[in-house]
Amino acid sequence: MAGAGFILAINLFIAALFALAFFLVGVSNRADKVAPFFSLAYVFGIVYIASEFILPQQDYPQFAYTAGFAAFLGAVTAVTLGVARRYARPLPWAGVSVIVIVSVAANWFGYTLPHDTVERNLIYQTPYAVMQACAAWIILASRRRQPIDIGLVALFALSAMQFLSKPFAAVLLGGSGDSSYTYLATTYALYSQSLGAILQVATGLLMLMLLVRDMLVEITARSETDPLSSVYNRRGFEERAAPGLQQASVPAALVLADLDAFKAINDNYGHDTGDQVIIAFATLLRDTAPPKAVVGRLGGEEFGVFLPGANLAVARLLAETLRTGFAAQPVAGLPPFVRCTASFGVAERMDGESLSGLRRRADAALYTAKRDGRDRVAVAGDPHADAMPAHPLAGTSLAKSA
Repeated sequence: MAGAGFILAINLFIAALFALAFFLVGVSNRADKVAPFFSLAYVFGIVYIASEFILPQQDYPQFAYTAGFAAFLGAVTAVTLGVARRYARPLPWAGVSVIVIVSVAANWFGYTLPHDTVERNLIYQTPYAVMQACAAWIILASRRRQPIDIGLVALFALSAMQFLSKPFAAVLLGGSGDSSYTYLATTYALYSQSLGAILQVATGLLMLMLLVRDMLVEITARSETDPLSSVYNRRGFEERAAPGLQQASVPAALVLADLDAFKAINDNYGHDTGDQVIIAFATLLRDTAPPKAVVGRLGGEEFGVFLPGANLAVARLLAETLRTGFAAQPVAGLPPFVRCTASFGVAERMDGESLSGLRRRADAALYTAKRDGRDRVAVAGDPHADAMPAHPLAGTSLAKSA
């Protein structure tokens, strides 16, 4: 077997491994819509490599030549579509379809050109370069600038350049053979297949790392997110809030909230309606809190909003906004004349205070709000403004029934 043929066999084995790896990633995470594209890309790669071995034995070499070209074009196209899916860009079906149709037709008719010419090789290699450049552009357009993203851009750009350089490299290396029968015995074939193997492995590993990282991020997010309310659970809340207390010179505040008479809601209207109340309140918290705030469901009907950079006045104003907004908000499953309410405890971080200490004081203020009649805001450490009066638009409140 010629040197290029040996490298081609290695490429076949590598492509099979990556096709299997991406297939398993897709199977293990059915929500992943990216891995199937990459798996398909390497399946196309297997077909292309097989065609290089089969082509010299064919009675219809023009068909086999064009089929091999189309298979590898399918591989780089699947990669481009997978990248678009991964970076949440619209899938460029129209543009891709035009490139594929025009390129396949050009290579079918270009087969009649002399085998070892720059013109014919440019017709063959340029579509691959265009697809790789499109993949790089999609990542750049997404404006993601993490090292792994930059690495992929660099690899796709390098791949595009090597495809465009191949027609000229063939001339410098003594040609690509005068026919498909002699191609694998040329120095150019050895160069082309070796460089292709390096880029295939590098790109495959980087894309695999990207998908595995996405899976880990998703698993972490699920472990830190409350599935009903879609805000952080206690663990996620504490991990996100803790860094906001590291700078002693920067103020921070905590708002704790507890739904009033939540048991009565479940008893009178059912747990499904209770779930709707949880969802409605969590949505209000998430939509009303500042962008840098940390919102979490701390257990049952208790919620927290951590406000980095906020003082007591800001936190108190937010709590009152939340209180009045929730008291006036209808909830699915409840009669229109019934309004739910919530009580709030607010505390500002003291010098050297930990998150647990801050929470204890906010919790004490919340207890005061509950004790003094519910549907009110109580402030820790402010004896002159322990509570605000109930909102007049509360309507028929379930808080009064418990």
